[in-house]
Amino acid sequence: MNNNPLKSKEIFLYGILGIPIAFLGFPLYIYLPSFYVEHIGLSIGVVGFILLIARLIDMIADPFIGRFSDIYSSKFNIIFISSFFLLFGLFFLIKPIFHSSIWLFFFSILTYISYSFVLIPYLSLNSILSKNEKDNTKLSFSREIFIIIGVLIALLMPYIFLVSSDSKKSLELLLYTILIISPIFVLIFYFKLKHLEIKNENIIHKDFFLSLKNFFKNFPHHKKLFFAFLLNNLANALPATLFLFFVKYVLNLEDKTGLFLIIYFLSAIITFPFWIKLSNKISKSSTWILSIIIAISAFIFVPFLSEGDFLYFAIICVITGMCLGADMALPSSIQADVANQTKQNNEDLTGVLFGFWAMITKLSLSLAVAISFITLEFTNFESSNINQTSIVAIIVLYSIVPIIFKLSSIFLLLKYKKTN
Repeated sequence: MNNNPLKSKEIFLYGILGIPIAFLGFPLYIYLPSFYVEHIGLSIGVVGFILLIARLIDMIADPFIGRFSDIYSSKFNIIFISSFFLLFGLFFLIKPIFHSSIWLFFFSILTYISYSFVLIPYLSLNSILSKNEKDNTKLSFSREIFIIIGVLIALLMPYIFLVSSDSKKSLELLLYTILIISPIFVLIFYFKLKHLEIKNENIIHKDFFLSLKNFFKNFPHHKKLFFAFLLNNLANALPATLFLFFVKYVLNLEDKTGLFLIIYFLSAIITFPFWIKLSNKISKSSTWILSIIIAISAFIFVPFLSEGDFLYFAIICVITGMCLGADMALPSSIQADVANQTKQNNEDLTGVLFGFWAMITKLSLSLAVAISFITLEFTNFESSNINQTSIVAIIVLYSIVPIIFKLSSIFLLLKYKKTN
């Protein structure tokens, strides 16, 4: 563990890996399913089933990947090696030699698992590089800033190069870009920061399940943090899943989709310094709660929007975007503090805990898709001729249900503060 405060350059270099990580995650969720249906010729049901199974396997594996990163090697070495397996898997996933479901199944699992072997050690380095709580916050914000920048670039590139309507060309554009930038960023990250990782030889690695049992026994109040994180993630995942539906069918402003996203993510980037300063003056959990309350105050007005309400929705995008920075960085900073607490007993659960948090994030995304699509199916949703019941369902799922989840997460966070 490094006891010295981190330099600004080191915090910056830690964050830059967020750009290729955002690039590597984005294509898999946006363009891959339609690519295998439209250009490879697999049925939508087969593609959906295969990707669901691959994501479930990946999700279940996350805590064990975290455990592996705690025990067997340097986290920098794991990130370095896994990043090349990830690029290999991604290349053959987008450039398949055989157009078959078996090919999709094998390379989707290889890609997802490799991605987790990069992401989980990267997240857990947040608490490895420094045990200072302020540095934990700076590292989290640095990472999330660059992830948002990466998402923005990945979102805009297919539109800039006029290929957004073609999933094959969009995937290829993003693939060739990531094949160029990812090795560069990984090499800089590895050789400039690896010396900061200091292994604690006194750390004891107990049985996996015994370690978890001891964690919840020694820190029972952290259960509230886990559930608050899940509920808040689910509250964020629902609008993310239904964003395109809401803009298209409720606001009838499909041509402004890209502009809304730019406003949203730029608002997050601009307000990052504010949340850092505020979290230093008050507690991280208090700052997180405040950001959730502000987001709720904006989302309350969403059900009252109607067709053509560009300005009002743009304002909502600004306010909720401002809260996104705190919503992304503060939980992971708190998680890094929690991970450091486990070392009080000479036991390192850093990777395991970040593995669980990664699993919770993926679970919330999966639940959001399931809740949204199953509900819309019951309303007889048809994209070509949408009915009023489907529109009401989109509004409720996009705004009211997330507000309920966010209020529940605030309740748990307040209880967590009292016991922490």
